Amino acid sequence: MKTFPMFLQTQGRRVIIAGGGEQAAQKCRLILKTEAAITVLAPTLEPELAGLCAEGRIVWRPGPITPDDFQDAMLVFVATGCPATDVCLHGLAKSVGATVNVVDQPHLCDALTPSIVDRSPVVVAIGTEGTAPVLARQIKTRLEEILEPRLGDLAALAGRLRSRATARLAPRARRDLWRWVFTGPPRNTHAQGGEREAAQMIKAAIDTEAFDQERGGSVALVGAGSGAADLITLRGVQRLQEADIIFYDRLIAPDVLDLARRDTERVYVGKSPGCHHWPQHKITGVLVTAARQGKRVVRLKCGDPGVFARGAEEADALKAANIPFEIVPGVTAASAASAALGGFLTERGTCDTLVLATGRSEAADQDHVWLDALRPGTRVAVYMGVGASAKIAQGLIDAGLDDHITIDIVSRAQQKDQVIVRCSAKTLVQTIAENTISNPAILFLTWPRSMVAVQERDVVVRM
Repeated sequence: MKTFPMFLQTQGRRVIIAGGGEQAAQKCRLILKTEAAITVLAPTLEPELAGLCAEGRIVWRPGPITPDDFQDAMLVFVATGCPATDVCLHGLAKSVGATVNVVDQPHLCDALTPSIVDRSPVVVAIGTEGTAPVLARQIKTRLEEILEPRLGDLAALAGRLRSRATARLAPRARRDLWRWVFTGPPRNTHAQGGEREAAQMIKAAIDTEAFDQERGGSVALVGAGSGAADLITLRGVQRLQEADIIFYDRLIAPDVLDLARRDTERVYVGKSPGCHHWPQHKITGVLVTAARQGKRVVRLKCGDPGVFARGAEEADALKAANIPFEIVPGVTAASAASAALGGFLTERGTCDTLVLATGRSEAADQDHVWLDALRPGTRVAVYMGVGASAKIAQGLIDAGLDDHITIDIVSRAQQKDQVIVRCSAKTLVQTIAENTISNPAILFLTWPRSMVAVQERDVVVRM
């Protein structure tokens, strides 16, 4: 970010608008939504501003403008409509250290005016750092459609009742209460015009603690997708927002963790192949312990928790401890890698059988059971196959399949440093070494129906 979004306290503070024409009137309309004390500096005022001055809603200073006029101003808008005059006034304001916004001259702006969705006290500000104001307005329009007109009144009601809830409810119960208020019957009732009924519902819930809440702890096994933050599901984001504590894996991107509340506890339980900093029994143990403490727990895993992620072991431990849990699926690495290739996991007439396999099984003699599944129309997606690439290549060669199988390797699928390579079994090990490919990576072994033999070819694509 080149700009940092922040809401400024305006109550009783001075905002200066330099200019008396339409541009100044536009800024004045915006600031009138706040409780700031507005002073307009201009030799004359256009009719709208003159009317606001007559009503006492703004102060007008028609005299010569000096640096003293900008002293102690919280914010200065320069909007005369004359670029040269605006530059001069910018210099005067900056000479006393004011924060300045110059209309249509972003290079002179300390602060940029966002597009605003106003459901006060709920306010959404959309900015594009001055690069795409039309896009900001489009986003504003969508949000205006999503947020019901009375939402601000409901938020204000919640604010008035917050101290009452704090006095009666424990922190966990308060979070459950407000989740119920803003996602359940109170919000629906309020949106349909039942303000009084919604208020009564909330007050009764605070007094009786009778609302839709989970009394004990729970665990959500959440798939984070292949790494990119925008590939996690909406349900996954919701569980992150609700979590009291998150136990996360080695390959979870910081952008994904940023989706959680700032006050959520985060615990790294990362494991890497051959180097288990957190053995599985310890991870299952802390999940059970945290849930027994009444916490909402998220176990955040790369990809999908049900695909080579040992989610079943964690689920079994939670079942044995009688702890409620849910599984939130994620975009597994094979899906992400296939999309990165610009293709599909299955294709009618070409590949109608899909096998998900791992390059390393618990039993060494089971490492290549997927070889028996390889036949025309089959694709095998091998997870964690880089370290086993020599055995995979030799297994294909020994089975006489080298001339029938194409191998596509996708490393770090859907991420900025993604690498895509195509090779054959004979060149697999060399290709991985030459392109410094490491896990996480998927190896696709494909035997298309329409091919009798596959000519060897190497293709490398880097993002």
